[in-house]
Amino acid sequence: MKEIETLLKELTLEEKVALVSGHNFMFTNPVSRLNIPSIRMSDGPHGLRIQGNDEIGGAVGTEPATAFPAACTSSATWNPLLVEKMGNAMADEAKFYGVNIILGPGVNIKRNPLCGRNFEYFSEDPFLAGRFGAAEVKGIQEKGVGVSVKHYAANNLENYRLMGDSIIDERALREIYLKQFEYIVKAAKPETLMCSYNKINGVYSSENEWLLTKVLRNDWGFNGLVMSDWGTTHDRILGVKSGLDLEMPGDTDVCRKMLFDAVNDGYFPIEYLDKSVKNVLTLVKKHEDDKVLEKIDWDDHHELAKEIALEGAVLSKNDGILPLKQEENYLVIGELFDKTRYQGAGSSLIEPSELVSPKDAFDKAGVIYKYIKGYKVNEFIPNEELINEAVNASKDYEKVVLFLGLTDYIETEGGDRENMSLPENQLALMDALLQENKKIVVVLNGGSPVELPFFDDISALLNMYLPGQNGGEATYELLFGLANPSGRYAETWPLKYTDVPFNEDYSKTKQEVYKESIYVGYRYYISKGKVVRFPFGYGLSYTTFEYKNFKVTEKGDELLVKVDVTNTGKLAGNEVVQIYVSSPRNNTHKPLRELKGFTKVNLKPNETKTIEVSVSKDDLKYYSVSKHTFVLEDGEYSIEVGKNSRDIILTQNLVLKGERVDEKEQDVYQDLAFEDLSNECYEDAWDVKIPELEPTRPFTMETRFIDLKQSFFGKLVYNLLIKVGTKELKKAKKLKEGPERDNKIKGAMSVIKMMEASSFVTLSMTSGGRLQYNVAFGLKEISNGHLFRGLKHICTKIKAPKSPN
Repeated sequence: MKEIETLLKELTLEEKVALVSGHNFMFTNPVSRLNIPSIRMSDGPHGLRIQGNDEIGGAVGTEPATAFPAACTSSATWNPLLVEKMGNAMADEAKFYGVNIILGPGVNIKRNPLCGRNFEYFSEDPFLAGRFGAAEVKGIQEKGVGVSVKHYAANNLENYRLMGDSIIDERALREIYLKQFEYIVKAAKPETLMCSYNKINGVYSSENEWLLTKVLRNDWGFNGLVMSDWGTTHDRILGVKSGLDLEMPGDTDVCRKMLFDAVNDGYFPIEYLDKSVKNVLTLVKKHEDDKVLEKIDWDDHHELAKEIALEGAVLSKNDGILPLKQEENYLVIGELFDKTRYQGAGSSLIEPSELVSPKDAFDKAGVIYKYIKGYKVNEFIPNEELINEAVNASKDYEKVVLFLGLTDYIETEGGDRENMSLPENQLALMDALLQENKKIVVVLNGGSPVELPFFDDISALLNMYLPGQNGGEATYELLFGLANPSGRYAETWPLKYTDVPFNEDYSKTKQEVYKESIYVGYRYYISKGKVVRFPFGYGLSYTTFEYKNFKVTEKGDELLVKVDVTNTGKLAGNEVVQIYVSSPRNNTHKPLRELKGFTKVNLKPNETKTIEVSVSKDDLKYYSVSKHTFVLEDGEYSIEVGKNSRDIILTQNLVLKGERVDEKEQDVYQDLAFEDLSNECYEDAWDVKIPELEPTRPFTMETRFIDLKQSFFGKLVYNLLIKVGTKELKKAKKLKEGPERDNKIKGAMSVIKMMEASSFVTLSMTSGGRLQYNVAFGLKEISNGHLFRGLKHICTKIKAPKSPN
């Protein structure tokens, strides 16, 4: 390629318009006349979903890659170095397949346990999410492959993610929902960011100049490329002006026409377009000489997947029954033992290079056991025959290992869960087994918290989350003591869903009002004094640890925290040292404590190590809404070391010099008595505006397809639109039993789920030109009963400049 400034002078307007648009779903547009190549992208974020060159998307038909543990598991390791190693491995696989940019990591906050995509995100805490996100970015990019950190920003639900409006006060936005992005941008310098679908306070992220330019570029100093999520664009002119450089997947005549006509007619200054073209060319030039890797050490990556799964598993209860003894005879119940759930469902669904279920690992190790199915993973209603078979078999055993969890049919991208329960058939099985008074060890799979009504009646619970393709081996090693559990929860597990603040309002309409403000996850539960099932940072071990000699010293812009940690048990193990800070609350409300540092240490029996953790004073600042900046408040801070966010072991107080700001009083947040906070009170407290909710009829270009079923013609259009998913599902069900059939069924169901949550504008923007905007608009008109008007739009082609391809 020539120098970028030279290319900007030689490119035609048609070529510039093409360059800020993608091509063939996962590529940028080449300009062969000027020897500008295209670069290739692939879905991530915890393994590659490699699609063919002319693939229109979906979740089936991909190349084999290492299915690493999902973010819900990797973050529970509290070991960012492992995620950095995962990034290295993913980069190698990307180079093997000729991929230049990996779409990930996903670093959105886990605001509510029902979010269907929580498995793909790291934490409810921005400090932790930022550290893990930065580690993955560093691991990938140091190998010469780029990333796209997503979804920027405030994408915290699935039901209305494509057209929803996140109404958030400025403090919560800055402290919770943008903070992890800020850290990653400054610490890891990602090559690209991907904007989210949703609006933020009434403005789509893809058209939000405050978000994409003022905050991202001006405040944080980001100098990379901003791309859309697939189908995020609405007004392409406003998007370019606001800072959205690259429209993906592209190939949309309507966007090409918008930009071409606007510049050609003098309505839109070409300087705006040139800025985005320059960012695209800079990214392409960075990767124009990327070399393809000839060989991959798949076995090494498979072992790394196990290593992450081992450290990410959370031992949540143990009355001494674990670890199990190899020579004993066990009854194993639950189809998840055989058909293990090792990854999430949706755009991150990977075709694994190898797959080891717990059953495979048990068989390989020669474990003596009898296996009873107990339930089917693709069903929800209790099967009395299967339950009775399990109960009858249990009469001959003292100990039962029971595999339970959320299945892909319940938890997937594109939709939020309806409740926090395990499937009904699994709960019925558990109820029946408890009547036999057996010692039950539960192995749990799933990407999000679930209610555990049986918790007090079982002997042990090992939460494997979604452990990746080698999770079966990790499960075996942890159960039988070949490895010592060291995972810690990166999210709070409430006792029941009704304990979640504003639980009845979540994901019910296009408007999502963040009334809890900064009190997300443990910030709410510990400040409120609410009992939870598992606090943030909680996790057990097969050994014990003791803390002594805690000391905090002020050193310039940092606090240096030192503590001696001793392994007082009989087994080697890893301990997670967690540093929390309780800030002064002189002029504004704050959570009781917040995570501000952590490290993981490996200790042999009776071994002691002095742990040092540095806490930046910048991380102690709160966001002042009156000054519109972060402020270090004057006063006494309590520095705490804890086993988790509730179990604080040692504390030291320290007076720090800062400033005091006269903030607006928000009494409702002082004692967290905001369960019944009205929209009007929230507006008054934060000076935000909640607009009137739009009616569901007539249908618009932003109407969810699932809502089209409200009319006769809408229902016809709905059935037509989801046909691609139903067709794939029928084909998948005809395949032979096995992992390929299971994955293709999951993929097809995920496509159906995402299609139901999609809209006319999103589908037209993601179809790669197969469903042009005029056709989508016509289908919208037909759905509203305007048959002839709709047909006229369908037959009126968009006259756009030809793409240089």
